[in-house]
Amino acid sequence: MADERRVVIDEVELEVDGSMTLIQACEEAGIEIPRFCYHERLSIAGNCRMCLVEIVGGPPKPAASCAMQVRDLRPGPDGQPPVVKTNSPMVKKAREGVMEFLLINHPLDCPICDQGGECDLQDQAMAYGVDFSRFREAKRASDDLDLGPLVETHMTRCISCTRCVRFTTEVAGASQMGQTGRGEDSEITSYLGETLESNLQGNIIDLCPVGALTSKPYSFTARPWELSKTETIDVMDALGSNIRVDTKGREVMRIMPRNHDGINEEWISDKTRFVWDGLRRQRLDTPYVRENGKLRVATWAEALEKAKSAIIDKKIFGLVGDLVSVEATFALKQLIEALGGSVECRLDQARLPSDNRSAYVGTASIAEIDTAKTIYIIGSNPRNEAPTLNARIRKAWLNGAEVKLIGEPCDLSYEYHHCGTGRKSLKDLIKSETSLAGDQESVVILGQGAIRDEDGLSVLSKVMELAEKTGSKFLNLHTVASRVGALDIGAVADGELSAEIANADVIYNLGADEIELPERVFVIYQGSHGDRGAHNADIIFPAAAYTEENGIFVNTEGRAQLSSRANFAPGEAKENWAIFRALSEELSNNLPFDNLSQLRALLVGLYPNLEQIDEVPLNEWKPLKAGKMLERDFLNVISDFYLTNPIARASSVMAELSAGAKARNNSKVAAE
Repeated sequence: MADERRVVIDEVELEVDGSMTLIQACEEAGIEIPRFCYHERLSIAGNCRMCLVEIVGGPPKPAASCAMQVRDLRPGPDGQPPVVKTNSPMVKKAREGVMEFLLINHPLDCPICDQGGECDLQDQAMAYGVDFSRFREAKRASDDLDLGPLVETHMTRCISCTRCVRFTTEVAGASQMGQTGRGEDSEITSYLGETLESNLQGNIIDLCPVGALTSKPYSFTARPWELSKTETIDVMDALGSNIRVDTKGREVMRIMPRNHDGINEEWISDKTRFVWDGLRRQRLDTPYVRENGKLRVATWAEALEKAKSAIIDKKIFGLVGDLVSVEATFALKQLIEALGGSVECRLDQARLPSDNRSAYVGTASIAEIDTAKTIYIIGSNPRNEAPTLNARIRKAWLNGAEVKLIGEPCDLSYEYHHCGTGRKSLKDLIKSETSLAGDQESVVILGQGAIRDEDGLSVLSKVMELAEKTGSKFLNLHTVASRVGALDIGAVADGELSAEIANADVIYNLGADEIELPERVFVIYQGSHGDRGAHNADIIFPAAAYTEENGIFVNTEGRAQLSSRANFAPGEAKENWAIFRALSEELSNNLPFDNLSQLRALLVGLYPNLEQIDEVPLNEWKPLKAGKMLERDFLNVISDFYLTNPIARASSVMAELSAGAKARNNSKVAAE
């Protein structure tokens, strides 16, 4: 039972949990307390002193509200609730003093600082500071750090709040950053001048309350008030992280995280944050047709006419790429099936049964990882496949959870018990584990690397058996954003992928760049980037990228989310559904919609779960029949985290990060 305490804050009496800190209790009362070092998702440092409040009847000096719990307050002489004041003369004077000290060494950089306009120090200096300084001494200066190609440092601006140190150590699991020295000589630095290696490091840019840590690729390109801000969904992995896309004119200038406690909390991976420069490069902005072995620019009418003559009376097969919305997949499916063909979304040959949602999605929500006491990871490296989900597993581990891994051993940023590498180890684990149901919560996380071989369904059934035996929730961790939505609407072929491709005369490739197609087949490619899919095509339809059209994406836990258009596609590129509608008209086989809202009405009429936006539906548990498993090890799907899709491969920032990661992996240590 909660330890409820009564407390009076600025003459408002309320009842709060005794374990709450005063800063949280003040927020419950609707009172904003200034802070620099305190962050609700990090440990308490209590070193900036900006959150001072007065405790009536307490010590004759203000107390740091972030470091004192409500249960530590003493009641009045007659048992009255303790009284806290946040706007008394003592508090006002204390905050002015703290602000004066913080600004002693802070440089007057605001006109050239990237944080200008969204800086906590600026805002709080305006609200709580004074209009003069009593200090005439020279300001202290610090050397800048080289943290790598993502985070730019201006350490003279640093106010030693240590948010970056606490984030990298606690959430990201990287130990490179720390603080050295005392007093005026104290400074944040990295161990032996190392660059950061974490794929969550960009989050320290958001955490820094001053301009000490800023975005290197974004620096000096725009001011916050010039940007149009659009709330949307990330597609770099299957987690569906909530993001905000900031645009200036037609160009994406930066991508920021949005808070969603059920998915990504308020963190995003570096690929999500810095991939925006790939949205500008190698874009397809006009249709192309192949003549005499070479692609040439064409008009839309010409390209559609050529596609019509190639498709009529031919066997056609559709491929669904990794970054495709449910609406685009549905429009492709409607078009291809009307022509007697079929479509396939499982291009990595993952054996996922489209008629069993408990198998291809699971029964666990992402948030349930936080409270799990045992976490089984089968054939996955979540640090590469979903870095923000991996941060949740690390949080559970810090809270005492035991992590067990079957698959390739790798650095996950936390300790785990390695139970083996393959199918035999999975069988042994099922035999050795006893039921934990009702005893403690546990989660089984299955990676796509475990189910890509021909015995994938057998492996999937065994993993579901493990979940059943241990009373665990089951989460099928996908690696591509389009997969769950495509499976929801049945975008799967009856036969094997290789056989379907071999039997087809025409392949309609919707943004699938991770698959090699035979040269003899006629390929129509529809996508946003001139990647390998476009290189092999006979006709190219330029389409919008994920920031350039509205769409629904279903994440790895089965939660449907809305992606919103932040900017417009370049040149003559069109939205995906509109291209299918135009082609269907050319083929005299009109699709039954004329706009996106009509398409969505048709879609949710057939698949009602897509109407439950931001909800995780409960999936009925349907165990699979176990078959014979091969004697093989599980291999992880992602070898290079930074280059997994065409947008990332077009990004120069991702190319630099990928090269840096390879160099680190290949560098020999002294003993070698």
